[in-house]
Amino acid sequence: MRIEKKATVVSSSVAAVLVLLKLTVGIFSGSIAVLASAIDSLLDLTVSIFNYFALHNAEKDPDGRFHFGRSKLEPLAAVIEGTIISFSAIFILYEAITKIVHPRDMSHMSESIAVMVASFVITGFLVFFLSYVAKKTKNMVIKADALHYKTDLFSNGAVLFALVAIHYTGEQLIDPILGIGIAIYMIYSAIPIVKEGVLMLLDASLPKEEVKKIEEIIENEEAIMNYHFLRTRESGSHVFISFHAVFNVSISLYDAHVIADRVEAKIKKIFPKDKKVHILVHMDPYDDSDMNEEEEEW
Repeated sequence: MRIEKKATVVSSSVAAVLVLLKLTVGIFSGSIAVLASAIDSLLDLTVSIFNYFALHNAEKDPDGRFHFGRSKLEPLAAVIEGTIISFSAIFILYEAITKIVHPRDMSHMSESIAVMVASFVITGFLVFFLSYVAKKTKNMVIKADALHYKTDLFSNGAVLFALVAIHYTGEQLIDPILGIGIAIYMIYSAIPIVKEGVLMLLDASLPKEEVKKIEEIIENEEAIMNYHFLRTRESGSHVFISFHAVFNVSISLYDAHVIADRVEAKIKKIFPKDKKVHILVHMDPYDDSDMNEEEEEW
């Protein structure tokens, strides 16, 4: 089993435990902040399970129906995760405003504090693990999951602080105000997840730094007189690159092919080993960019 899939299994298991703890205490205590955290953990569980199946299917080999594989399931999962985070934040915002309008006292404060302490510690270990996997694999789904649980870590810490403050001051208004703050922070953290996923689904080009490195490799190859129509995109763990390389008209097809293979090998070294880089080099005996410009623009 890939380490990415193991990470989703671990996050799903942790989320299930946190849901049980927080939901029980949240219902009995009447705390909007704890209940909001419980709902967020329930969504974490749903998303982590979905991420597991997304990664499982995304790594399947291309077939007769999906010629380029199913790698776009990864950015799709990230977009869905970000959207779910946003909707849960809106629900928490609604509950917090309702409690401000119709105040109600909290109970079982000691139990609530104990649960949030446990949640904070458990989530901290999970964030460390997911961040390690995300850094090692550069996987977008795990990166989104790590960011999601990192927001949970901050919100758990904020809820814990609020519960302690309420316990000692008796000011119940702290709870819904904190709920509003958590909701706003969740929406803010979801925006980059959705944005990155949408850009990948729309086949946005690679970052400028990586494109620049690709250009330098092509330009440093003496046998390539010129190049045009460089196009790049990323789909989950797959990277797709294509360009037209202009060779001297007298070069043999064999020599041009060898040079193209050498350029491809250099380009692949730019990316992490776990990235599957697909490069298509169109070998031109002359510069046909003007002839094909109208077709390319279309």
